[in-house]
Amino acid sequence: MLKKRLFTPGPTPIPEQVMLAMAQPIMHHRHPEFGEMFRRVNENLKYLFQTQQEVLTLTSSGTGAMEAAVCNLLSPKDRAIFVNAGKFGERWGEICRAYGVGTEEIKVEWGDPVDPRLIVDCLRNHSDIKAVFVTHSETSTGVLHDVQEIARLVRDNSDALVVVDGITSVGALELRTDAWGIDVVITGSQKGLMIPPGLSFITLSDRAWKRAGQSTLPKYYLDLQRAKKALDQHETPWTPAVTLLVGLDIALGMIRREGVESVWERHAVLARAIRGGSEAVGLRLLARSPSNALTAVWIPAELDAKRFSQTLKQTYGISVAGGQGQLKGKIFRISHLGYYDELDAVGVISALEMTLRDCGWRFETGAGVRAVQSQMSKADHTLLTKSAMQ
Repeated sequence: MLKKRLFTPGPTPIPEQVMLAMAQPIMHHRHPEFGEMFRRVNENLKYLFQTQQEVLTLTSSGTGAMEAAVCNLLSPKDRAIFVNAGKFGERWGEICRAYGVGTEEIKVEWGDPVDPRLIVDCLRNHSDIKAVFVTHSETSTGVLHDVQEIARLVRDNSDALVVVDGITSVGALELRTDAWGIDVVITGSQKGLMIPPGLSFITLSDRAWKRAGQSTLPKYYLDLQRAKKALDQHETPWTPAVTLLVGLDIALGMIRREGVESVWERHAVLARAIRGGSEAVGLRLLARSPSNALTAVWIPAELDAKRFSQTLKQTYGISVAGGQGQLKGKIFRISHLGYYDELDAVGVISALEMTLRDCGWRFETGAGVRAVQSQMSKADHTLLTKSAMQ
């Protein structure tokens, strides 16, 4: 028997209590029990996003919330900046162009973080910029971008809105929407929120809501004004994914009991362990400013990338993510995002060692596992055993 284990940065593993809750008979989304549950969900989402603003729930993948940000904030012939430092930063530009929004692209080598000064220079050269679209944790490369500093500099140098893709950072990395002056943050359900794909979330500042009231780009299903009006009645404008919201209610309660700052630190501990374990067996990391949500690792040129991936999955039951775009076949990405603990870190690095051995890579057997254990021994174990893991 081969037990399958998921280490992809979305979907991520789902806690057992979440799955059990979603197996209950479905409720109707216009009945009082749904409204009571949805009210609780919305309060916990505000806590997770670290905002006093409402967080809107959309029945879509994270890309739906990205598109909602574009079509609700901008108008025809508006111009925006987007940072292309990976596949998902690139997507911001694709969505803008689909709506006829003019773009200024800041292209960064994949694996590098963006220098916030490049955004300032672009703003100074283009005074008509209405929004800056940036990714916090770039899922395709495992890079963390300094959105706190980006938000500060954008607001100091323009009236442009700061729009952040937090799809693999919300629920994993420190992100303080209000305190950092970020206008829009989005995320998706299948990442740090620990439920299946199908929901996305977006929150807007007062400045962003004012801009939304002026937007003339076409919108219907993704109309955030409709969603905000429905939320006042603890409802959604369209039929929501009720079962996913039931699971979300449980998952957010787990995060709330653990405490969001403890959640951030737990991810930091796991990230250090995975990075240390990977380097201990002679592998190189891609990201020069690594995210604590996932670790991107180069596949050694001496190895057959296809054999490596097949061995890891078919022989040892470990599913990781491959590279995307220009990195396809060159890297693999290990998630430590959401429902993971210290033994998961030991297990995935152990499987990585066995796979590398089978593929002919030379290293000191056990070095990776020892590195993981060493990192864990330095950590406060209460961070890894609080109620979110119970």
